[in-house]
Amino acid sequence: MLRTSSLSLAVLAACMTAGASAGAGAGDGRWIADQGNRTYRNPVLAGDYSDPDAVRVGDDFYLVSSSFTDVPGLPILHSRDLVNWTLIGHALRRLPPDDHYRTARRGGGVWAPAIRHRDGRFVIYYPDPDRGIFMVSAIDPKGPWSEPVLVDGTTGAIDPAPFWDDDGTGWLAYAFAKSRAGKANLIALKRLNAEGTRTEGHERIIIDAGRMPEVATSLGPRPWQTTEGPKLYKRGGWYYVFVPSGSVKGGWQGVFRSRRITGPYEGRNVMDQGGTAINGPHQGAWVDTPGGEDWFLHFQDRDAYGRIVHLQPMRWKDGWPVIGTDTDGDGRGEPVLVHRKPGVATQQVAAPVADDEFDQGFSLAWQFGSNPGDDWASVEDGWLNLKSVTGSADLYETGAVLSQKLPGPAFCASTLMRFAPLRIGERAGLAVHGVNFAWIGLENRPEGIRVVQVRKDDERPAMPITEIAGPVLKQDRVWLRACARPVMVDVPPPDFAPYWPSMLRDTRMAVRFAYSLDGARYEELGSTFEARQGRWVGAQIGLFAQAALGTPAAVATSVGYARYDWWRIGQ
Repeated sequence: MLRTSSLSLAVLAACMTAGASAGAGAGDGRWIADQGNRTYRNPVLAGDYSDPDAVRVGDDFYLVSSSFTDVPGLPILHSRDLVNWTLIGHALRRLPPDDHYRTARRGGGVWAPAIRHRDGRFVIYYPDPDRGIFMVSAIDPKGPWSEPVLVDGTTGAIDPAPFWDDDGTGWLAYAFAKSRAGKANLIALKRLNAEGTRTEGHERIIIDAGRMPEVATSLGPRPWQTTEGPKLYKRGGWYYVFVPSGSVKGGWQGVFRSRRITGPYEGRNVMDQGGTAINGPHQGAWVDTPGGEDWFLHFQDRDAYGRIVHLQPMRWKDGWPVIGTDTDGDGRGEPVLVHRKPGVATQQVAAPVADDEFDQGFSLAWQFGSNPGDDWASVEDGWLNLKSVTGSADLYETGAVLSQKLPGPAFCASTLMRFAPLRIGERAGLAVHGVNFAWIGLENRPEGIRVVQVRKDDERPAMPITEIAGPVLKQDRVWLRACARPVMVDVPPPDFAPYWPSMLRDTRMAVRFAYSLDGARYEELGSTFEARQGRWVGAQIGLFAQAALGTPAAVATSVGYARYDWWRIGQ
């Protein structure tokens, strides 16, 4: 049985303190990394921007992350100082093939991408492990972006990294998903054509990690395992392949180098958890500043909170990068929690948008879990309208939840909703969802429109969905709220050893739901819900309207809708 761990709570508090911080947004439920005194605290992005990659163009930094089946996909973030990030757009309007992704294909879609700037254009290479490697491009990172072009159709190819050598020759490095390719722990290389739109020639395996000597870690010698996510760079006549290894939650950041792009390569561990509480510090991007500083952006898997983004100082020693802080001088760094900011121009304190008044459409923060229908969502007179989309009562099985990434470790999300159903079985409300889910809202029942709290606590398929009934509504509006905080639970050890103690803990999100009939006095409904992550993603919060399967609304010729006046994050 899982047990809440008070020690783990202390560790979490050290990693993701939810207390006051200097600067804008402090105390409003959003995580602010900039401490207002020329230092920052990790993570620099508390949202689930997994598998980050970044590029500098002049004085500007741009970051992209995987988005799986969330639509629009490939979020683009901008910063001038690597600490304060704003969401400026998405590079993928819909997922191809369109019909296939009208269903929420959890764990599919857009895996780890790479962003580069070449010949005046931004290019992003991303993998769909079931279809191959695609490329999109744009002159302006805000868009418009081109439609995806299939660059390589290798089955199970993932984590593409384009690279153009000094002579202009283009290359594409990539890894493999064992679930699709039947092999893994390999880094492959192919030539790119002049336009970067197709691979050419034969595939070369340049790193066979399973055949490499064991690598030194703070746990002792370890085999290279789950080596993937390559990023290919060149410095001082050396080719460097940055790779995460050792598993997502319990791994390290590796680097291989060679004098020839095709190898042979030698490797070492340049950052691992060490004595810190920052598990799995790996997979990301090396960037430099205009002044010549080196920095590394990477993710940390925080379970229900997703893969959050950290910023680490980086320096070079004897031709190898050292990431984080290396107190004993062995060339292997540990991640930092607090550090001085990069030596660049001062930037206004910022974080990705969360609140939305729906005055001018809806914000970039929102995504559906699949390719949406044209009539799923609209904005009119400052209200978000969501159609009652036919779907499963299990929200893990439907993409028709308009969702956001979590804004921080402890927050409250609230909204004002009006409900206008036409058929019995329509329902709408405020949801928290991952592999399990819960929501509070309204349901049209034979006795009238009733306040309900619905939940599925067990993540396994076909497990029961339970409902707790509140009052029958005698008005056309209701205020809804969900308040969340992190909790840690003890979990069984992994199936390999040795491992860091952090692998014995799982971060969940404890959520309390409440409603109000006047916008002032709230009544809690249901017990605390413990949210878990989704498939390769963190839990999400959002809004929905549904015509539930098995009810008259599911097959009706017409259905109603829910209207939302605003969405606000607070504490």
